[in-house]
Order: sequence, then structure tokens, then C-alpha cells
Amino acid sequence: MKVAIFGTGYVGLVQGAVLADVGHEVMCVDVDAAKVAALQAGQIPIHEPGLQPLVQSNQAEGRLRFTTDAAAGVAHGELIFLAVGTPPDEDGSADLQHVLAAARTVARHMQGPKTIVNKSTVPVGTADRVAATVHAVLAERGASIAFEVVSNPEFLKEGAAVADCRRPDRIIIGTASSTAEHQLRALYAPFNRNHDRMVVMDVRSAELTKYAANAMLATKISFINEIANLAERLGADIEAVRRGIGSDPRIGYSFIYPGAGYGGSCFPKDVKALIHTAHSTGFAPELLQAVERRNHAQRELLGERIIAHYGGSLSGKVIAVWGLAFKPETNDMREAPSRNLLQALWAAGALVRAHDPAAMDEAHRIFGDRPDLTLCASPAEALQGADCLAIVTEWKIYRVPDFAELARLLADRMVFDGRNLYEPDLVARHGLGYYAIGRPGSLPRTVLPTTLPKL
Repeated sequence: MKVAIFGTGYVGLVQGAVLADVGHEVMCVDVDAAKVAALQAGQIPIHEPGLQPLVQSNQAEGRLRFTTDAAAGVAHGELIFLAVGTPPDEDGSADLQHVLAAARTVARHMQGPKTIVNKSTVPVGTADRVAATVHAVLAERGASIAFEVVSNPEFLKEGAAVADCRRPDRIIIGTASSTAEHQLRALYAPFNRNHDRMVVMDVRSAELTKYAANAMLATKISFINEIANLAERLGADIEAVRRGIGSDPRIGYSFIYPGAGYGGSCFPKDVKALIHTAHSTGFAPELLQAVERRNHAQRELLGERIIAHYGGSLSGKVIAVWGLAFKPETNDMREAPSRNLLQALWAAGALVRAHDPAAMDEAHRIFGDRPDLTLCASPAEALQGADCLAIVTEWKIYRVPDFAELARLLADRMVFDGRNLYEPDLVARHGLGYYAIGRPGSLPRTVLPTTLPKL
């Protein structure tokens, strides 16, 4: 099938490459000429395992092309995907200007029937707005051309996006059109052979499904972080609790790992947008607001622990930081907990020596050159001259360190673990102090209750 994709970010680029890899003819359109030139040269602007060879091989075979020519893209595609950004607006709502601009572009250039597929994460009712936008432009042109607008939300995990796209858990299709459904079934047939993964529903339900899925996962994270904070105050171990509740198949082990809070381009934005949508209907989303509040507090927790340990000031202290991306296997630092930590450390007077396997260039782009930040080429280099270590991202490279070497290099022999990578007893045996999230001994004594509550 001939497919045009407007937008070459995470979603558009991965979706385009994977569709091309099964034989579809894909043309990706973007307004950023420099980005398109880089993609045409085989340069991938994001860190995503397996994506670069996938793009390069399908370009070489002629099934995947990149262009700034919107008219060519519209002419090429019988299916036209909108995969542009929907950043949060000042009030927390999703900003639809790029989606509607892409819809106008499609309407200006279409000469025959098209199926427009909303792949971007958009609020309920966006398909109606896209349809109204296309109708308005066609009316201005005096053209009467048939089209459909379909909701087909993405469920990709950064760091595993290629695998998720190739082997989707489900393919959500929102449409009332049998013609559009038939087209999408044909498009996704190569990914639907083992069993039927397609779930067809009305457009508004499909739009809400995406937000509900991300809000549910964010809720699980904030819930386990809430219980972790309680465990610290009760002298319980959240890792034991996590295993205990995760063994219940109704709960499961996924997304119940306590830590420094969630980040990235999806969960924070989507929870905020869903809260805004709820308010716009006159409904108070109390659970979602609590999820967001807990996450905001959790993202500050690691910095608060370090500052409290040192009595409120980090003047003259050098803090080694392992992990800057919001999760492993990506260079994405949008809403990353590391950004909260670094700002807190700098405000308290600390110098930071940081390492991340993928996000060093992104960190330099965000923070620039500053005297209180040294970006280091390896985890070991970050430890040089450091007083303590803070772990923010659970990259595999950090999972089995040489604890004797940590004890030798860290002047204050302290580890602040925002991802619970290590067993406290193992760390202690090497003479290191250890603060984790919800584990025994993690709270400064000044924060611990003087007596445990009576049952």
C-alpha cells in the first residue's frame, strides 16, 4: 500500500520504517528541511535500538523516502498518517496546532479520496476537528472529495519502539467506515497473522483509549511510589512488598517499580491533558490529580534526600550522577527526573559530574556549557573526585558496579539510588552508606517517626 506519514518524530519515523520493512511504500513528510536532509543521508535524530539499520535498509531498497514536499506526500498516499507533535499548552491541554496544520495541508493538496489516520496522541473529539478542518479547506477550494478520518493511536515504548511496532499487543482502530476499516486491516495484515490484534471501535473511544492506557500506567507508578514512602516510615521493605503484590495476576509486576518518578514525552503530558479534558466537561478527576501530585513530589525526592543528608547545603560537594535520560535505551530527557535532581543540586551549591550512555549530547543541548556540570565519557570518570553517587536511570551498565571501587573513589562513601538497583546489605558490606526508595534505612533519621504507629 502507498502510505504518507506527516511527522518524523518517534512515532512517525518508527511507524514508517516498520511499515516499509513489510513491503509498503512509505513517504515521510516533515517541515524541517535539515532533519529531512539528515534522514535522507541515513542519520537518525533519536536513539532507538534497531531503528537506524531499519531506516537505512528500507531507504536503500526504495520503500522508504523522506521529503519536505507536502504535495508529493499527499499525492503518494492512499493512507495519510498524521504523526506530528501535540505538546502541552500552558493550561495543560494538548496543543493541536500542528495536527490541524497538517490536516489543512492535506486538504489543500488532495485530488482524490483519502483516508486520514490520526496517529498522534490527541484529545477526544480531535477527529471531528480534523474532519471539520478538511471540509472547510475543501469548501474554500470549491472541491467535493470524499475522505475519512480514523483514530489509530500508538502504544510504543521509547527504547523498545521498533519491537512494539513489529509485534503490537493491540491495534486500536477508531472508525465507523467499513472502507477505512478494510484499508487498515490490509495495512496491518503482516502484524496480525498469529491472532487478531485489531480492536475496532468508534472514534471517540479510540481517542480516549490512548489516554486511559497511559493514565493507568502512570497511576501504577504513582501508587507504588506512594506505598514506598509509607514503607520507609513503617520500617518495611518496598521490594518485598512489590514482589508480594506483583505475584497476584490481577496486579502483575509491570509498572510497580518504585523510583524517582515517571517522565518522558508521554505520561506527564497525557495525564495533564486528560485532567484538562475532564475539567472541560465539568468533572473533577481526583484520582488523576493525585497521580500527578505524587509524581511531582517523587521527582524531587532524590535531591531532597541528598540535601537533607548533608544538612541543607551542598556547597563544595561534588555529586556523581549516573543516568540522565528519563528511562534506559533512549536519549530522551523530556520531563526526566534527572532534570529535577540537577536543578536541586545546583541550587544547593553542588558541582555535578554526570554520565549517560545515550543522552550526553541531549544534556549538553539542554544545559549548555556551565561550570557546575561536567559531562563524563564513562561511569568511572563521573566518580573521579566525587563525594557521593546518585543513580537516576536504570541503565544496565550501572547494575553491577565494583562496590569496592565505589567505596575507594567516593569521598563520603554514599550512594543515593533513585531506582533501587542494589541490595542494601551488599552495599553496606563494602562500607558504603545507601539511600534507596522505600527500603530499610532509606530515610534520614530526622525524618523517621519517633515511634511506629499502633495497629
